[in-house]
Amino acid sequence: MSKRIAISTIGTRGDVQPYLALALELKARGYSVVIGAPADFETEVGDLGLEFHSLGSNIRSFLQQSKFEHVGENVLVNFPALLQQGQRIVEQAARHSWDMAQGADAIIMNINTSFAIDIGEALDVPTIMTALQPLNSTGEFPICTYDVPDMGRALNWLSHAATAMQQAYYDFPRNRLRRELMGLEPRKSGGFFKDNTGKNLVTLYAYSPLVSPRPRDWPKSAIVTGYWRLRDQTGWEPSEEFEEFLNAGPPPIYVGFGSMPFGAKRNTELLKEAVRLWGGRVVVASGWGGIEATDYPDNVYVISRAPHDKLFDYMGGVVHHGGAGTTAAGLFAGKPTMVVPQAIDQPYWGRRVHALGCGPEPVMLKKLTPQILARAFDELSHHAPYADAALNVASSLSQENGPAKAILHIERVMNNYVPLAQRPARNSRSAGFGFQ
Repeated sequence: MSKRIAISTIGTRGDVQPYLALALELKARGYSVVIGAPADFETEVGDLGLEFHSLGSNIRSFLQQSKFEHVGENVLVNFPALLQQGQRIVEQAARHSWDMAQGADAIIMNINTSFAIDIGEALDVPTIMTALQPLNSTGEFPICTYDVPDMGRALNWLSHAATAMQQAYYDFPRNRLRRELMGLEPRKSGGFFKDNTGKNLVTLYAYSPLVSPRPRDWPKSAIVTGYWRLRDQTGWEPSEEFEEFLNAGPPPIYVGFGSMPFGAKRNTELLKEAVRLWGGRVVVASGWGGIEATDYPDNVYVISRAPHDKLFDYMGGVVHHGGAGTTAAGLFAGKPTMVVPQAIDQPYWGRRVHALGCGPEPVMLKKLTPQILARAFDELSHHAPYADAALNVASSLSQENGPAKAILHIERVMNNYVPLAQRPARNSRSAGFGFQ
């Protein structure tokens, strides 16, 4: 009988798709895999032939109704309010994950589903933390989920205390769930990257060490695997109308602002004026993101949804919000990139793209002007060093296999796991993974 692995993740498309890539690789190796994700993704997961378990809550509706729109205006003020709004979603996801995890031999979680640490403890199965951004504390750079400058090793290290503050919000429902749902005592210690005895969990980072080098002061339990890239499984091809547009001139520039559905009127007017100033060809992604899909000139084509790994092959360059998944797609495609961040980790990925030489400096969306965007369009189309650097990065990324490396570590954790009943009494609540 194949071993069963439960994967628990909540968030937007970029928070879910890497886990689908990992699940497909696990399934190909003979594992039974169930994906727990928000209800938005049931059809997509099913279309991939994967087992789906709803963790509740439509994330798109949450974003539209929440204070997420204002998080970029003052992160320290608005982000706690956002987390407070999200506590209900997290608790609901925890209850659904508990049901999903019954009979699992291991649980893979992400930063938003750290309650799975408790579930693993209650079910006596190993848990593996994962993240799409570099979140373990380090002195090499400040916390990447807040847009703060490099402050030197000591202050950089201290900045990561914000992760502990974030953990506090997630922890509010956890002890209640431990008692009511799992029959466990309250947590004594822990965090995102430790079990409930304080021992380090194996944490797999699903991005390339080329794009974000692994800090030298991280614990051995923090492993950068390479991207978990979900290739298109649908056989997508451009429609006849889109193909006609593509063939009518030089490769266009892609513009998309991700899964944050607000600011559409301002963003759309800004984009139209930038295109007018530049005069070139643009493909606009509407989808969840904050861009309206009507009334563009003939040199702009609007597309509601297409797999980035296919779509970007037709582009001359890309402009996007800097989500981890979209950033990876642009780099894999070898396209010059301009990042227009809004919040969270997006400024970090924008800086990394620029540091790699693949595009101009990122500009926050709230500070973006038509003139800045028009200039970026021109540079992405004609600045040869950006194109050369992007192709070099793409060549290096093509040599990596993030899911395969991740599975080596997942299997090591599973093979080395010692059930509670077999451990010496003094270590009866330790993880047994060998990392201190």
